[in-house]
Amino acid sequence: MVTIYDIAKRANVSAMTVSRVINNKGRISDKTRAKVKRIMEELNYVPNEMARSLVLRETQVLFLLITDITNPFFTTLARGAEDAANKMGYRVLFGNSDESLDKEREYVDTILKSRVDGVLLAPAGDRSLPQLEILRSRNVPFVLLDREVPGIQSDVVLGDSKEGTRMLMEHILGRGHRRIALVNGSHEVSSARLRHAGYREALKLADLPYAEEQVLELDYAPRSSRKRIAEWLTALDPKPTAILCGNNMLAVQTVQAIRDCGLEVPGDISIACFDDLGPVGEIDPFLTVAAQQAYQFGYAGMQLLIERIASREELEPAWKKIILPAEILVRKSVSILHHSDLHT
Repeated sequence: MVTIYDIAKRANVSAMTVSRVINNKGRISDKTRAKVKRIMEELNYVPNEMARSLVLRETQVLFLLITDITNPFFTTLARGAEDAANKMGYRVLFGNSDESLDKEREYVDTILKSRVDGVLLAPAGDRSLPQLEILRSRNVPFVLLDREVPGIQSDVVLGDSKEGTRMLMEHILGRGHRRIALVNGSHEVSSARLRHAGYREALKLADLPYAEEQVLELDYAPRSSRKRIAEWLTALDPKPTAILCGNNMLAVQTVQAIRDCGLEVPGDISIACFDDLGPVGEIDPFLTVAAQQAYQFGYAGMQLLIERIASREELEPAWKKIILPAEILVRKSVSILHHSDLHT
């Protein structure tokens, strides 16, 4: 029986190159591709799926690891990733780290044991570096989503967090607010750092002071912050007239905390946030948001990953960074302050 090794020897190329011709993958010259195909025809070669998989060490299976499946942003992102993978002949396994480094480490172990072809992941934060270094040392291609990790170079799909924050702040300031607080994620998460930077820059451009007590930094871990937000808000004097939230889940908890304090949104305190609420936002459009292109995050990330798998033989890869702009959706959660309200 003719094998791809026979073809590789006859064509004076690697078995990997033969498999890439068979799978129509990778960057192979037209001359080499034609030569390999001609020899395949001469030898009456019939492709064997298992043999191809063993030589390429490919399973046609990819892994998607996100941080919070209950967040509509990541739910929509996952759909985009799966659609892109299916279109290109791959299946997708799925994991949810819950912003936990321990769970993330466990999933990396699972990924290595599963021998998937590549990983698309939203890291828990800067301390995800050891997990990414393990993937790199084991030659597992990966693409980062939503967050970068200092110390690691890779393909990445990001939102324009700083500019989106600036636009949200511009909207809030334009409605007369001057005491604007920030409820944000941890500084160990790159997107949270950028949103914090955008918040500070917007205050500076408006000639407004930055006050540490007006900023509450929390973990992005789901549904754990309502009580802390209420305690922080109760202690603030004077209270902010508006709060900018680092993501949609923090915004939901902030609205609940405001109500726990006997206050109303937007009558007493206005709210705006990053990321939309998915179908809920469409049915009852309430929160003003910087809506990110969640589906495109997943779709573009998966395309980058599959391209990286196809080109992983390159010695000096050119890492790609895609930055997707956010769109400001103005709804009902930011009130207009009259001039007489500005000094109260």
